[in-house]
Amino acid sequence: MKYNLETYGCEMNKAESAALEAMLRERGWEAGPRDSADLVLINTCTVRATAENRAWGRIAQFASEKRKRRFVLVVVGCMAEQYREAMKERVPEIDYVLGTFQKQSFGLILDQIAAGTSYDLTEETPAYVFSKTHSEPGAFRAFVPIMHGCNNFCSYCIVPYVRGRETSRAPDDILAEIDSLEAAGVREITLLGQNVNSYRWEGTKAEPVAGQGDRQGGGALDFAGLLRVVAAHLREKRASAGGEASAAASSGIGWIRFLTSHPKDLSDDLIRVIAEEPIFCRHVHLCIQSGSDRVLAAMNRKYTKEYFLGLVDRMKAAIPGLSLSTDILVGFPGETEEDLEETLEAMRKVRFTYSFMYYYNPREGTPAMKLAGKVPDKVKKARLARVIALQKEISAELMAERLGAVDDILIEDRSKRSSKEMLGRTARDEMVVIAADPSRIGQFARVALKAKSGNTFRAEEVNE
Repeated sequence: MKYNLETYGCEMNKAESAALEAMLRERGWEAGPRDSADLVLINTCTVRATAENRAWGRIAQFASEKRKRRFVLVVVGCMAEQYREAMKERVPEIDYVLGTFQKQSFGLILDQIAAGTSYDLTEETPAYVFSKTHSEPGAFRAFVPIMHGCNNFCSYCIVPYVRGRETSRAPDDILAEIDSLEAAGVREITLLGQNVNSYRWEGTKAEPVAGQGDRQGGGALDFAGLLRVVAAHLREKRASAGGEASAAASSGIGWIRFLTSHPKDLSDDLIRVIAEEPIFCRHVHLCIQSGSDRVLAAMNRKYTKEYFLGLVDRMKAAIPGLSLSTDILVGFPGETEEDLEETLEAMRKVRFTYSFMYYYNPREGTPAMKLAGKVPDKVKKARLARVIALQKEISAELMAERLGAVDDILIEDRSKRSSKEMLGRTARDEMVVIAADPSRIGQFARVALKAKSGNTFRAEEVNE
């Protein structure tokens, strides 16, 4: 039997889609084109209106197709969690709606589809269950979820309502997945969570690395402690095999990234771990959202501009070569021109390598929906254009400063412009094009950054 899967939204959705595909493969399903698939899955996002609108559009298309041929249509993800049975009322052609806490029922649904019967999806599962694996066959990069949910309740954000409260994954399970990924040839992993800095495991198997202050009060393992455990685990594996855990190694996991970090929870201990352990990429995505204290308070972000800038100063002082990226939200209710100027000033001081920039769209069910002082769309778009223009200027300056540098890249894919060129990425999350054979995809290379073209470096491979 054939399936077709579409994924919208964040990296966590991509990881969970990979886990769903693993369940499908275990039952003998094969990926196929949508026009002949026996099962169509849509993994949805409701964090931003654009992603939700795209998903509704695709659901409508598949609903129309169901009037022409028979197949099972399943909607999963955050939209499914938010709207639940209302989705089936709006689009009766949907067969199953699986929220973020019901995905473990997916295997039962597959069994019923194979048997030609239906499954009555009525039982709610109170706890989020992590899948054992989240990788795609043959991939050299993979996501590893370590925690799920969010307790921060930013006033504009729907995530706590559709992902639930924070829950952390057992460190032994994380290490087991990392081991399986390494055995499968994965070279880079990204530890995932709505707020990885909130990771906290209090189980009996969370043993700290000897001599490291990984435990918090009561014996819990925090995120900094988890990173030390992971780094030590990989280092010990390399030592027993006579190698090293780094990009220079010919095999094994060479780089580890993590997403996403909330500024209020990024500790000095975490900064030390990144600085001390070379396996962690010198890039952190740190969401500022706004540079105005007044707007940050209205957003319920729980930090000030001064705190954020001080955190950045400590990070840059401790971690040589660190690059930072961010999210910036403009046009929040009540935002003034002075508030925008505060954001622009913060951007100039931090000098983010890149930013995800967007203007505020109200999300149903969030406290910000009720805030006064709505900013007109025309003003929001004009302010966003100013933020984008400044970020382009900063990015160009940072790239110019990097010309002539020698750095490692992980070769990721073919260049869209030339079959003789490959696209790679540095540990600082910079895109690089080099002349190379497609057989190098998934391998590390040492390169010199020679020129820039748009947001991408052109480089030459060097031997050192």
